[in-house]
Amino acid sequence: MKSPNRILLLTFILLITLGFTSIAQTDVPPIPVPKISVGVSPATKRGDLAVTLEILFLLTILSLLPSILVMLTSYTRVIVVFAFLREGLGTRQTPPNQVLIGLALFLTLFIMQPVWTNIYTNAIKPYFDNKISYQQAYKNSLKPLRSFMFKEIEMHHNEDDITLFLRSAHITKVKTRDDIPTSVLIPAFIVSELEIAFKIGVLLFIPFVVIDMIVASILLSMGMIMIPPIMISLPFKVLLFVLVDGWNLLIGGILKGF
Repeated sequence: MKSPNRILLLTFILLITLGFTSIAQTDVPPIPVPKISVGVSPATKRGDLAVTLEILFLLTILSLLPSILVMLTSYTRVIVVFAFLREGLGTRQTPPNQVLIGLALFLTLFIMQPVWTNIYTNAIKPYFDNKISYQQAYKNSLKPLRSFMFKEIEMHHNEDDITLFLRSAHITKVKTRDDIPTSVLIPAFIVSELEIAFKIGVLLFIPFVVIDMIVASILLSMGMIMIPPIMISLPFKVLLFVLVDGWNLLIGGILKGF
């Protein structure tokens, strides 16, 4: 008798539980699933088309921003010089790439600050204040960059790079700076920056190569042929770089070059 009573009791509890579950499920409203859709609709006003073009223009600028930062600023020269320094020291991955890239980026922002200020004052701010069109904003933002590139090319006497690309583009009638297209100026500036960076790199390599040669000669004269000279010369090169305050001299020289 105890067994049937126990079965009935368990069945009763199960029915009550199922009843409460069904009531709870009916009382709680279903959670709506969000729907995301992207569509294209015809413009009803003239301003709608202008806003659409502005958004596309901004997206294009944002997609090209890394290339602009690398190719139209001082970033190329700075990062190449840092790469030469690390190769000359022979420290392999010290400092790591993230540190060198970050330092080069902040130095670039520091060097290009007058140019960015000019672009913001004469192009970005008037454009957002609806004082000029986006075509005029583009021209106003390009002028400081062109002036910066021309100044660096002329300062280091690399006008031959501009001449090279003018001849390649079959452009002969050039009287002033304004006649030189930006498509010619940009590659000429990049080549000029690489030339300057390589010249600085050669000067950086000379003391480190001298130390390597001295260490190699001493090891050879002592008959220690099996010991790699780089293992002995590396501490001396780092010590020399620290004693002469190399980071201060290097970064100071880079800043003075601009």
